[in-house]
Amino acid sequence: MLRVHFTSEDLARVRVAPGPDFLWEISNSVQTLQRRDGERVFGTWRRWVRPRLSAGPRLLSSLLPPHGYSPDFLTPTCGDRATLQASVDTLLSTPRPRLRTELTQLASSLQLPSWVRSLAGGDAETLRQLGGALRTYQREALAPYWRRVHADVEADRAVRLHSLLDGGTEGLLTGLGPQFRWRAPVLEVTYPVEQDLHLRGRGLVLQPSFFCWPTPITLADGDLPPVLVHPIQHTPDWAGPARPAEDAGPLGPLLGHTRAGILRATRTGCSTVEAARLLDVTHPAVSQHLNVLRAAGLVTTVRRAGRSLHVATAEGRALLAAEERAHGRPSPSV
Repeated sequence: MLRVHFTSEDLARVRVAPGPDFLWEISNSVQTLQRRDGERVFGTWRRWVRPRLSAGPRLLSSLLPPHGYSPDFLTPTCGDRATLQASVDTLLSTPRPRLRTELTQLASSLQLPSWVRSLAGGDAETLRQLGGALRTYQREALAPYWRRVHADVEADRAVRLHSLLDGGTEGLLTGLGPQFRWRAPVLEVTYPVEQDLHLRGRGLVLQPSFFCWPTPITLADGDLPPVLVHPIQHTPDWAGPARPAEDAGPLGPLLGHTRAGILRATRTGCSTVEAARLLDVTHPAVSQHLNVLRAAGLVTTVRRAGRSLHVATAEGRALLAAEERAHGRPSPSV
């Protein structure tokens, strides 16, 4: 059990991360790749990735075992993480004493290859190889699916926004799923070990993660900026049965005022009922248009507690932004 202890100041400083984090997705997916559970969600992806993964990225499994402790420096919470390169640069700038401390802790429970000793000492060449392994792994295992990762994380953010609007911060926390229980002022989280995280006015970042499985994750060091990484709902059959497509899907069927209106409504998330009411069309008609939008990769749908929420993907928002630029109107921030 993980117990996250809030103060009133912390409740005012809870925020949802702006999108998928490159290094959390790498770390979580390396661990998920080594596991056997979650077959329904990750089985197709595992079978696609394993034979295609080159030798370099395989060294990451030594640092990221499927169970137990993993070093916090692999998922930095500070620095520029807007791009993969910036994230890797932040990781590689970890102070040497911290590298040594965290890798020593990892070695206390696992037999590690000899190169990890060089890494713990801050050897420049070993760090360079680690950076190369991270970039190659992202390219080989995650990049072909990154559109889907981004879309489903965006959909989860929209769900969190609705929870916040309906119930405030406490509604946001209780709406995270069955693995979370809010017993003010403590958030109890299903967790493989006993751990207490005292926020002490620092607030909390909620990080939705596509490859987080099967329980939420936090950093082992409670003195680091607090983050709580949690699983999200996945689009069914997201990884298959065929190899993932690299381009956006057909846009021809999108012509029409009603369908464009539905796409605009999904910019911040809407239900079928809300879209039908907004556009004054029937529920079946909205459902048909949403099917076309989903097939084109412009909308994704998440279902929670019997309610479906439709959210524009990055491609869908880009199309809306292009439309508004063409009409000389600034695109609203999202």
